[in-house]
Amino acid sequence: MSWCTIESDPGVFTSLIEDIGVKGIQVEELYSLDEASFQHISPVFGLIFLFKWTPGHAPAPATGSGLHHLVSPDLFFAKQVISNACATQAILAILLNLESPHVVLGDTLSEFKAFTRDFPSDLKGLAISNSDTIRTVHNSFARAEPFVIDEDKRPAKDDDEVYHFVAYVPFQGKVYELDGLSEGPVCLGDITSLDPTAWLKVATPVIQRRIEKYASSEIRFNLMGLVRNRVQLAQDHIAALAEQDQTAAVVGQIQSWQQCIATEAQKRANWKKENVRRKHNYIPFVIKLLQTLAKKGQLDPLLQAQLDKAIAAQQNDTNKA
Repeated sequence: MSWCTIESDPGVFTSLIEDIGVKGIQVEELYSLDEASFQHISPVFGLIFLFKWTPGHAPAPATGSGLHHLVSPDLFFAKQVISNACATQAILAILLNLESPHVVLGDTLSEFKAFTRDFPSDLKGLAISNSDTIRTVHNSFARAEPFVIDEDKRPAKDDDEVYHFVAYVPFQGKVYELDGLSEGPVCLGDITSLDPTAWLKVATPVIQRRIEKYASSEIRFNLMGLVRNRVQLAQDHIAALAEQDQTAAVVGQIQSWQQCIATEAQKRANWKKENVRRKHNYIPFVIKLLQTLAKKGQLDPLLQAQLDKAIAAQQNDTNKA
């Protein structure tokens, strides 16, 4: 069974992570690399950068000669051995290297991590592609297609657009770029502060250089952050504030966190609706609607009205010119 292409969307990624069995984490889209943006969603456990892949694609330069080979044996890195799986593979690269007491991996990933611990990177990639559970969850977020096309038999074209995901993670005091198309992890540098956002100061310049490298010919980039579940974070803050003297300032903070919970609840409700719409195949409904309109003699007049409207608009544009 093949892997389907899924949309790069925080609602899709969050639901995918939760469906695999992970608790305590969600995905947020980032529109800026400035410190204020990261502070707003802190703590950030990892970043996923999406960009259009080109034949000249290369990993980030390491901080020293051969340094990308000198990594901890505990660092999980898997080579990408199958197409369309890079989104989920980038997510797994962060989840399987997480160092947080607030995140529970769940049985599926805990067992997978233990099973593949001593595998080389290519076999880890193969293990991901052969995982029925992970593949099934991944494919459940594919858009419904009215026609099945065997992509494996379609010859590749030079102008085919291929997008790739790269993960950035802090691990044991260092920051790594994990790219499934590279030979191995790339160490970007050391984390020099206990500040939870300190590692981002190492990763963001690398991402910025990637953006600048492709900016002249490509504007479609996407940056996602894997962050702590915002509802759980707010609940912890409220519990801590409830034990303090209820001054006006403390009450104001509690109300602010309560508003955060309400906002998150609405956001998740929207995500749920959007995911249902993504998965639903509307083609049978559209075909049936057109057939019904044609049967009642209403289709041709509607088509003619739209055609007349388009011709009138074109003539109007010509007259203005």
